[in-house]
Amino acid sequence: MFKKIISTLVIGSTTLTLAACGNGQHPQNATSQPQANEAAPLEKSNQTSYKTIFKNSVFLGDSITEALSYHDILDEFNVVAGAGKTTELSLMSGDVDKLAERNPQHVLIMLGSDDILLPPQITDNPKQYSLDFYAQLIDSIKEKLPKASVTVLPVTPVTPEAEQVEPRYKNINDYNQGLKELADKKQVGFADLSSIFADSPHLYSSDGIHFKPEFYTRMLELLKDRVK
Repeated sequence: MFKKIISTLVIGSTTLTLAACGNGQHPQNATSQPQANEAAPLEKSNQTSYKTIFKNSVFLGDSITEALSYHDILDEFNVVAGAGKTTELSLMSGDVDKLAERNPQHVLIMLGSDDILLPPQITDNPKQYSLDFYAQLIDSIKEKLPKASVTVLPVTPVTPEAEQVEPRYKNINDYNQGLKELADKKQVGFADLSSIFADSPHLYSSDGIHFKPEFYTRMLELLKDRVK
């Protein structure tokens, strides 16, 4: 137990450092404090529509997911997320209990972007280390919310510039393949978001990792049929 606590504390402090964006910002700052020209307001009709469509859904994730509520695209009630959140930290910090309290009909998980950056002192195989906890997370959600549908979302790609700054982002495709296989094994949904990124560099914030509001509206458009 002591070893697990130490491991969790180290992961928390390490991922918050190593998951910093390509421009050197803390991940919380990069997502929760976007530059003014990166946070154009959404049309109120669309904003209200998504809040209605996803009123019985909760998104679970890290700083990328957190921006759904920061940009007021969804209400805070519908987002359980935090900067630097890994699958292990999500599992051990009570996120599943938070989900259970909200009792959603649909849970959409968007984790892994920080797991890819886990340092050698934590694991020499970040993909497998993360997927093991991801499997436990799915099992725990299904146990607490047996009637809820669960959908796994892939780790979003970064720009070539961001990948050059942090070469470990080259592992995103391989990690996502592992996520897809895990979703099949656990008999939960997997959403392919690749169509959003075709010739769409304007969707990224300046760090090349996080996103402007338009990305989230496109993502929700792709996902809305899954929550009907």
